[in-house]
Order: sequence, then C-alpha cells, then structure tokens
Amino acid sequence: MRICVFLWLLISTPVFAQMELSGEWAGKYHEDQTDRIPGDVQGDFSGVPLNDAARMYAESYDVRRVVLLEHQCAPYNLAHIFRGPMQFRIWEEKDPATQQIIAYNEFLGTYQQFRTIWMDGRPHPPEYAPHTFMGFSTGEWHGDVLTVTTTHIKKEFYRRSGIPSSDLTTVVEHYIRHGNLLTHVMIATDPVYLSEPYVNSEEFVRMERGNQNWLYNCEYAMEVPTDKNKVPHFLPGKNPFMKDFANKFGLPFDAIWSGASSTYPEYLSKIESGSFPKPSSAPASNDGARPRAAVDTQGEIKTFHVQGNVYMLIGAGANVAVQIGDEGVVVVDTGNAASRDKVLAAIRQLSTKPIRWIINTH
Repeated sequence: MRICVFLWLLISTPVFAQMELSGEWAGKYHEDQTDRIPGDVQGDFSGVPLNDAARMYAESYDVRRVVLLEHQCAPYNLAHIFRGPMQFRIWEEKDPATQQIIAYNEFLGTYQQFRTIWMDGRPHPPEYAPHTFMGFSTGEWHGDVLTVTTTHIKKEFYRRSGIPSSDLTTVVEHYIRHGNLLTHVMIATDPVYLSEPYVNSEEFVRMERGNQNWLYNCEYAMEVPTDKNKVPHFLPGKNPFMKDFANKFGLPFDAIWSGASSTYPEYLSKIESGSFPKPSSAPASNDGARPRAAVDTQGEIKTFHVQGNVYMLIGAGANVAVQIGDEGVVVVDTGNAASRDKVLAAIRQLSTKPIRWIINTH
C-alpha cells in the first residue's frame, strides 16, 4: 500500500511546477568583458555573421554619433541590452483564481525599461503593430528552461562598434537557472543585416540582499559643440578606424570582417595557410583605393612584445611565439612553409642566438 501511495504522489506532481526565476539579478562580466563594458576599440566585428548590408553600414558608422542630442539617451533595444552592464528584476503575474502564471514581468535597470513576457498562449501581433525597444514577448517552459520569443523590436545595433540591427529582428532567449546563477542565451535572427542566427550568452547572479540602484538618470547636454544638422559619418573607403581592432590584437582583418565563415572551425585552415577569401564589400584603404587582399598582414611578419623576453610573430599563417633565453631561442609553432624565411628573419631581429627548441602544437 505504501508503495502505491508513493507512486501515486510521483505521477500526480503538477506539471506546471517550474524553476523559480523571481528575484533581482546582477550581471557577471567575465565573458566578453571588453565588448560588454568598455566597448574596447572601434572595428570589432568579430564573431558576428555580418552580411554585405551590415558591412556597408559599419564602414560608414562613426561612434561620435552618440554625442547628438537625439542619440544620447536612446535606450538599448532587447537585442543588445543584456550585453551591457545591467541588473534586472523579474516577478510573476498570476491569475487570482487558478494561480497559473499569466506573465513574467521584468524591470531592466539600464534605461529603466519595463518588459512583459506573456505565458498565456496569446499570439504575436500583426507585422504592422508598433515596434518598441523591448518588443513583444511570449514564453513557454521546456523542462526547466524558459524559452522566450520576441518580435516587434525597434532597430538599433548588436554591437557599439557599428553593427546594426533592423526592426525585423527576432530574438529567442533561454533562461537556465543553476542555483544562484542564471544563464541567459540570446539567438537573434535578422534578414536585413545577418546572414545566419547570431548567438550570445551572459551570466547573472541572484542578489540576496537586493539593490536600490535602479534609477538610470540620463540628461541631454550639448557635450560637443557642433552643427545640429551634421550627423557624424564616413564615406565609403574613408573610415580610418576600420582596422584598429585587428591591428591592436595582431589579427588578420579578414577574420574580423568576413562574418559567419570565420566563426567555424574550418576557417582555421585558411589562417594556417594564409589564404583568405575576400568579402564582396571589403573596406577601402584610406586613400579610397580598394585593397588587393582583405588581409593587411598577408606577406609581412609583424612582431609584438608580449612581456619580458616573450614575443609574438603575426602573419605567417599562424601565431608564432618566440622566447629569448641566455642559451638560445625557443620557438612555439613555425607558421606555414612559405613564410619560413620571413619568420627566421624576424627571429634574427630579436636574437642572433641559435634556435635550440621548436615546439609544434599542431
């Protein structure tokens, strides 16, 4: 009898008893910190499946546009807001008669935005319905994972370096809780500016004591005196900052600019061989002439001082590490065969001591 009662209790457990998400959550920024907090340098298009329309927009974008009065306090839209510094509060709205969850409500501290995630099965509005920064969201549970689909989002951007989003963007989110940690996965599809879905993830931690820092005060001010009718921008081929990110980290520019193809493992073989495809909208050089190749490091070896007696050689199809010691030189990886003489010449610029050891990690 006791076994039968136990089995009955198991099968009679309510299916609607889902993971509790209510509470106040603050972001952890160990993942993509430079992109999410300081914004790093201009020209960071890495990991985003850009298409030609997005490349054209990015090439003309001037980050000084944000000093314009009409842009200073413009909120981030849903496709981007979780990527910046933010904390948010989430609470349930229940039917008073059945106690079923009708919706989850969110208050996002950044720009003090409210958002409703409908859980009652209602359809999304027609295409011509108004678009907002938070869009229209519906959710459903898949086990312990809350999946949210949002449409009707105002256009803005995916990254502050000038990667745009359109008002046809759809964002699918997955909320996955592990104790006091919340994983937030975002999958954005955009037929205007993306060639395939763009995936991001963020971590949030539950605030046990709560936080009163919810007010996001933004005041319009003429920060930089300028003609009110002038919008900062660059003409095609005239953007001097396009390669700043690639040059800072010693990366082939094609790996930053080529979009979805550079996000797949197969792209590594192109880096090792020094063979890079040229996107149809590769940016022009500062003098307006189109480059012959999309990679500015192709054909030359650049030396970067890492620290102490450790150096990095870039441009041999793969990164080459060099350590200079009292007894000789240690080389980690040697690049492709075609760059052998140039790599050796670059090492000789650092030291004339013999190469004692070569470590091939491949």
